[in-house]
Amino acid sequence: MNFAAFDLNLLRVFDALMRERSATRAGEQVGLSQPAVSAALNRLRDLLDDRLFVRQGNEMLPTPRAETIAPGIQDALQSLQRLLESERSFSPEKLERSFTLMGADLFSTLFANQLMARFTQISDGLSLRFLDTARGDVQRLLTDDAIDLALEPRLETPEWIASEELFPSPFKIIISPTHNKVQDLDLSKPLPIEVFCALRWGLRSVNGSRRGLIDDTLEKIGRQRRVVLTMPHFASLTHCVEDGDLAAVVPAQFAIAYAKPLGLAVFDLPFDAPVTPIMMHWHSRRTRDPAHIWLRQQVFDLCAQFRDGY
Repeated sequence: MNFAAFDLNLLRVFDALMRERSATRAGEQVGLSQPAVSAALNRLRDLLDDRLFVRQGNEMLPTPRAETIAPGIQDALQSLQRLLESERSFSPEKLERSFTLMGADLFSTLFANQLMARFTQISDGLSLRFLDTARGDVQRLLTDDAIDLALEPRLETPEWIASEELFPSPFKIIISPTHNKVQDLDLSKPLPIEVFCALRWGLRSVNGSRRGLIDDTLEKIGRQRRVVLTMPHFASLTHCVEDGDLAAVVPAQFAIAYAKPLGLAVFDLPFDAPVTPIMMHWHSRRTRDPAHIWLRQQVFDLCAQFRDGY
């Protein structure tokens, strides 16, 4: 292969295909049409003598050769981007970039609109994508540059993942105030443990498991509850509580935001439960990226509203 004649734009297409697994979505990332992406891929296949990506259903799956060279190509492109960005002063008003965040709908429902409003005010070139927690493994997605930030509880992560705490997230109970087991109770006091264990419960669960942190805590004090519903999102779970005879334990910030609009009662837990620290995680190669620093600051500032009073 004559590297002197190699078109480096082909590597941008390759990197986008590795992240998106779709010629259409890859084209959106690099500003090319789907046919142009396919043409670039065919050129790469000829140059590297490998198919690189094989279609399986709606996905373009990388071959072993593609998996092998992908990290080096990704690092080279990012090093070049940092080098070029360092040659000029950073200005968010000039940003033309799509940022991708992953987390529970706690974030997409409580502050995505505020973050997007900031983007709109600052630059027409900014766009935002939110992915659900169920999308996949945080480490892999950060390694593949498929996401910029993972908004998750504290994780056991390798050294190359950087983290910063956004806010502590204690739990609250939400339930209809007309439920026959709570309608005469004082909302300023914790829900009695006997009532807690007698209720039917809904649980936010990404994988469908009927057991969560609260159940582990109950077990330690010799109690248990009955979980009759699991939902993948806090918002849908909250609407099931509103319309049914269920109770749910949700993050305090979420409970307080939804209690008044939906007419729900909010109780404190009748036992001590661990307070979950909510973090933002990112790949350390992005730590000094000016645009990424700016993004992290926007998220951190917006999460100030969730740090006190819960």
